[in-house]
Amino acid sequence: MTNNDVLRSVRYLLNVNDAKLGEIFRLGDVEVGSSDLVAYLKKDDEEGYRVCSHDLMARFLNGLVIYKRGKDDTRPQQPIEVPVTNNTVLKRLRIAFELKDSDILSLIEKSGLKATKSELGAFFRRPEHRNYRECGDQFLRYLLKGLSSMSSIRG
Repeated sequence: MTNNDVLRSVRYLLNVNDAKLGEIFRLGDVEVGSSDLVAYLKKDDEEGYRVCSHDLMARFLNGLVIYKRGKDDTRPQQPIEVPVTNNTVLKRLRIAFELKDSDILSLIEKSGLKATKSELGAFFRRPEHRNYRECGDQFLRYLLKGLSSMSSIRG
């Protein structure tokens, strides 16, 4: 999925307005103007569309974790992981929404996709690990779809 797709999906998932989305970016230590935000939320075939960079998306995901779980002053700031891959998005969503493996598998199954615990574990490994597997767009879309069906997730 593109960074813009993820941004639109998370906005829908949380059911938040542009101001709240800007606040999430600020929690990730970046200021995004309202006109820029509107451009990032447009579809790629719409006039005024702008690509959301990997750095910006990484900061947004870090801000999402703080938005959902609160800031922990006892821990250092999360590093910025670039480029942002589907695996990175999956990891950050897991942290932000405090999801266990069983939660993720259940959400995926409700959306119509099957996965095993070992397949899921492969997404969370380091890329250099021999059992690492890239998270596909479909898996991430189904997870976001499953999350949006949970009423307790909404902002």
